Amino acid sequence: MTSSPPIDDLHFSEAPDVDHVPGPRSQELLDKQRQIDSAAVAYPKSVPIAIDSAKGATIRDVDGNTFLDFFAGIGVLNVGHSNPYVLEAVQEQTEKLVHSIDFPTEARLELIDKLNEIAPGTLSDENRVVFGGPTGSDAIEATLKLAKYNTGNTGLIAFRGAYHGATSGALSLGGGRKYKQAYEPLLPDVYHVPYPYPFRQGISEDDACERALSDVRELVEDPYSGIANPAGIWVEPIQGEGGIVTPPKGFLRGLKQITSDNDIPLIVDEIQTGFGRTRQWFATEWEDVTPDIMPMAKAIGGIGLPLSATMYHENLDTWDAGGHVGTYRGNVPAMRAGVRAIEYIQDHDLLAHAREMGANILDRFREIEDNTPEIGEIRGEGLFIGVEFVDGDGEPNKPLIKAIQQYCYEHGVLVWTAGRNGNVLRIIPPLVITDKQVEVGMDIVMDGVETHT
Repeated sequence: MTSSPPIDDLHFSEAPDVDHVPGPRSQELLDKQRQIDSAAVAYPKSVPIAIDSAKGATIRDVDGNTFLDFFAGIGVLNVGHSNPYVLEAVQEQTEKLVHSIDFPTEARLELIDKLNEIAPGTLSDENRVVFGGPTGSDAIEATLKLAKYNTGNTGLIAFRGAYHGATSGALSLGGGRKYKQAYEPLLPDVYHVPYPYPFRQGISEDDACERALSDVRELVEDPYSGIANPAGIWVEPIQGEGGIVTPPKGFLRGLKQITSDNDIPLIVDEIQTGFGRTRQWFATEWEDVTPDIMPMAKAIGGIGLPLSATMYHENLDTWDAGGHVGTYRGNVPAMRAGVRAIEYIQDHDLLAHAREMGANILDRFREIEDNTPEIGEIRGEGLFIGVEFVDGDGEPNKPLIKAIQQYCYEHGVLVWTAGRNGNVLRIIPPLVITDKQVEVGMDIVMDGVETHT
């Protein structure tokens, strides 16, 4: 077995190292992609590179330009690109067995054991795990079926600003009009309530929390609220695509109380926030809240291998055989990767490291906040960070964010955007990012902010 290398050994050493971007070979591949790939391709339109290789928190394009990765494949690569400790297990497994449907394999059972080991709250030793498909959307679909099957109800409660995936059920729960308007009608009986967002609401955190919980309780308990039979409440512990919107303390605990009082499940979407992203294994741990059902994906596949799972309380394990199925519910190399990724996080105490690196990044933004009126709010936990930018009237400033993103790209740092109005700078690097990389990368981000404000 390969020893687990220290995080300093995981990366291209020369990052960032950027000449002209996009380089000629990247431009050639980008042009070819436009000719033959789908019109739905999105990311190269904002960051036009053609990737050749990647290691740790660094990416190299086909022209030899090397970038710091402050995006981690949308929060997938918590232990970094091509982590050798994970890769070894994947390569060994690939030579033996790849596809196993839901027959027992050592990898499958070891991953379930590992997930139980890090499960939040009272889910530890009192859970079941179902694999149904390769994406987070698949996991969300499993939660819909599980909640409906156990309650016998059909009403779905979700939040404005939410994003849960791209399949019909997941889109139904999501709040983003741009993702769903061309495909309606989707699922019926979906009710969206406001998520606490004190900055945009212009009220205190306590008031935002109280108002949100009051809205949810009224929807669930008022016999004339319009929802006949709620099957559950779906919530992100921090809204990711919505802008790294971090709810006030007490919000998740309040939702748990409402679901407990009314005997319906609380479904907490940890697809992007799980596996150490917020400096806890799962973001629900910030309030010591145990979800009844918890979909997982993204970082569960270790190095970007497609895998999702749904953990739920064992009392909800009422399905008959075949109650939830999917051809790709036995991706054995991805399960091996998941085990190794959890081990790597444990061996290198990446939860503490994410806490330290996240604090460093937040501090850099706070140092310029008073002299940068365009910064509306800085928020997040661990290495799940968002900075909302506004114009002189306090309105969302999307052009500024795009200019900062472009500056960072041209100088060798890949950052992304988020938010209902596209005006939030999203910083979600791999958990293995080093002190030096944070320092160098944030120097470039700070220069980008200073140049364009």
